[in-house]
Amino acid sequence: MTKGKKGARQGSRLDDDVLQPAAAPEDSAPAADRGNLEPLSNKDYEKALKGLHVELVKLQEWVKHAGLKVCIVFEGRDGAGKGGTIKAITERVSPRVFRVIALPAPTERQKSQMYFQRYMGHLPAAGEIVIFDRSWYNRAGVERVMGFCTEEQSKRFLQGAPLVERAIVDSGIILLKYWLEVSPEEQTRRLMGRIEDGRKIWKLSPMDIKSYTRWDDYSRARDDMFKTTDSPWAPWYVVPSDDKRRARLNMISHMLSQIPYKDVPREKIKLPKRQIKTSATPDYPRKIVPEAL
Repeated sequence: MTKGKKGARQGSRLDDDVLQPAAAPEDSAPAADRGNLEPLSNKDYEKALKGLHVELVKLQEWVKHAGLKVCIVFEGRDGAGKGGTIKAITERVSPRVFRVIALPAPTERQKSQMYFQRYMGHLPAAGEIVIFDRSWYNRAGVERVMGFCTEEQSKRFLQGAPLVERAIVDSGIILLKYWLEVSPEEQTRRLMGRIEDGRKIWKLSPMDIKSYTRWDDYSRARDDMFKTTDSPWAPWYVVPSDDKRRARLNMISHMLSQIPYKDVPREKIKLPKRQIKTSATPDYPRKIVPEAL
């Protein structure tokens, strides 16, 4: 992690290199200004992703074997690529180990509870990896910007979040926090794509439209969040996400580098012999199942 001029920690930026993520200096250019990389072909992307999927399966088996507890938080603006990145992580692993949590708006009862309360029940037990598609940081972002909480409530949250996360980490949970950073131009392009594609229109809510007009307000809220909650025990990692493919590969590679895992010893699998009747017999008349339509 690097420190600002006044000693405040800033989110570590992951490099745009595909498979070798590293913390970049805090004055790195925004993602929109880092367009000198060659486009990643679909073939190269799928090949790299396949290799990472193999490692994710190894991680899954080790988490079960060793009883690890892992919590991964994804935050970012609308259209930053959180959903696609989470899908890339989970498409080849078990949903019994990798659990994705995407909570709806709180009920009236939940609004009366301690703020963190509705999130705590979803934290991982031994042998689980929990992925939050947005998290308790709603209070630092959309709730603050759109007026769903007061400035005082947001301030108390920012003061309390590092303490809660320290308790989470002290309980043995590996906590990783990722912010996906998208440029204004790319966000516009992606949101327009949702409007024009009947398969994606469900992703665009009335709140997304209202939030779209508040770019600078969200930027200030993000900066306050980093300054207050980027702690030594739970740092933020910033993933430039204008290039979706590189962002996914980069983020998964970094995640794997942050969780200690090994190959779980297993016996070589060999299918046993089995007997299948090749013709009908009196005790078992073979037929096509189901019947041909």
